[in-house]
Amino acid sequence: LARPQVDRLHTFACGMEGASDLEYAREVADHIDSIHHEAIYALPDLWNVLPDVIYHLESFDALLIRSAITHYLVTKMVADYVPAAFSGEGGDELFAGYAYYKDLDPDDLNGELIASINRMHNTALQRVDRAASAYGTEAYVSFLAPSVVKLAVHIPVEYKLHAEADEEPVEKWILRKAVEDLLPEQALWRPKVKFWEGAGVEDHLADYAKTQITDADFRQERRLPDGSFLNTKEELLYYRIFTEHFGNLTDLDFVGRTKGAPKVPEPL
Repeated sequence: LARPQVDRLHTFACGMEGASDLEYAREVADHIDSIHHEAIYALPDLWNVLPDVIYHLESFDALLIRSAITHYLVTKMVADYVPAAFSGEGGDELFAGYAYYKDLDPDDLNGELIASINRMHNTALQRVDRAASAYGTEAYVSFLAPSVVKLAVHIPVEYKLHAEADEEPVEKWILRKAVEDLLPEQALWRPKVKFWEGAGVEDHLADYAKTQITDADFRQERRLPDGSFLNTKEELLYYRIFTEHFGNLTDLDFVGRTKGAPKVPEPL
């Protein structure tokens, strides 16, 4: 959408070697003839930036931090070229992009989409804001412009999660249709993946946490000062770093928690 308005449009992508996001970003960049930049990182890069990411993000939510690490690394590269960048947050919440939406009753979907938007301030939008602030850049989330939000909430949900005959519903269908003349087909109809999945992070951080935290540690430390419980060893690893920065806070209401994150049953 920005390409016709910008003579020298820079695009950015980052991920681990072979990550699907890198491949699709190259395809789109070639298609729109942008000045494309890539940052390819390895596992040690994730461990090295983790304390800084948690400090800036002020969170220990596992899935949020997975995405924040990738966002932090790509923003570092953005800062070398431009003072501000567009980011795509809001598209999934407005146009039904997340997998768990498919499990909802259609009558409940619109309410959940609005609830998702209202949760963004301390999850996805906090990630965008803190990554940009860490490197002195600005991030614009165009999908959340008031005019776009007003339009999106009035679009019937059957056009957001849309299925032909007995096929699996396609997430963000109406949004994909709106730009099908602008993007290469393979990238346009790519199934939705989470930011950290597309960047190749996947379960590497969770696997690393399992080498650092024993079962006994997890049982002993997973109860938080406010009475809630950490969900996974990965989250405990992040919480330990969080407390190194901010102490043992008793009021943790400001920490957003990702909907649909994996959970371990709470102890009796």
